[in-house]
Amino acid sequence: MAAWAARGWRARWGGRRWSGGGPGALQPFDRRLKRKQKNWAAAQAEPESRDYLRLEVGGRIADRIFDISRTFSLALDLGCGRSYIAQHLSKDVVERFCQADLAENALKNTTESEIPTFSVVADEEFLPFKENTFELVVSSLSLHWVNDLPRALHEIHQVLKPDGVFVGAMFGGDTLYELRCSLQLAELEREGGFSPHVSPFTAVNDLGHLLGRAGFNTLTVDTDEIQVNYPGMFELMDDLQGMGESNCCWSRKSVLHRATMLAAAAVYREMYGNDDGTVPATFQIFYMIGWKFHESQARPAQRGSATMSFGDLKKMNQSAVGKKKL
Repeated sequence: MAAWAARGWRARWGGRRWSGGGPGALQPFDRRLKRKQKNWAAAQAEPESRDYLRLEVGGRIADRIFDISRTFSLALDLGCGRSYIAQHLSKDVVERFCQADLAENALKNTTESEIPTFSVVADEEFLPFKENTFELVVSSLSLHWVNDLPRALHEIHQVLKPDGVFVGAMFGGDTLYELRCSLQLAELEREGGFSPHVSPFTAVNDLGHLLGRAGFNTLTVDTDEIQVNYPGMFELMDDLQGMGESNCCWSRKSVLHRATMLAAAAVYREMYGNDDGTVPATFQIFYMIGWKFHESQARPAQRGSATMSFGDLKKMNQSAVGKKKL
């Protein structure tokens, strides 16, 4: 947003203060490094050549928005990148878009769409917007790098208007399991131990609970997998760097020896390689939809208010089946 809090800095967001991130159990990611990675990726020549995964997920999020029969006057795209969601939508669905991202270079290279947009440099955990501002908040493949996911979801809930909806997607726990296993096995063999080279991801069982704690209701959480084939492990790692998806854990190992990398590539091909010589990379995607409460929304009936038991329904069904046979 207007400012960004990094390690050793202090930033003010609407009266709230945050001391920058640092290594620890509650701060697994170096957000300053992640910002540099995303800025570097966005500044490369032809960054769109590595947009295939983000465009695919952005389109699937757009499909979920189309399923909501409503026109949103103002929407927020959190972690927008190069407008991966907006370019799939029209003014009939969203009249105006606020595009927010941690990396200013990504905002400079947003893809044009027919929807009027304005841009804000923003950290997902500290949104500089007033409460009850947006009718729709979307986020695609950004929240998995947030240190405090419960807080980020709470911030999203706050900026939504009552009866507003959040539609998001993030990487799940099985993402890049082939790469993770190959690097760990090679490092154990060559160096006698291993450190994390792929970031930790949220489990799908926790996601619904986190959305509920943040205040969302009428929740929908589903999961999908996208598998992409690469010539080899090094091409995969090059694409991850080009997407701004390199590891930024505080506990990461700064250097991987050449022998370890070559061993990992061999393990990858041996364990997971396809018949045509390519290697697969699995990306697990969690999709989530949550609504902010409003009096007009349908609510479940109170416990004990039913006028018919399941036994009565079973008898009625058996009676109807008997009449059809006659």
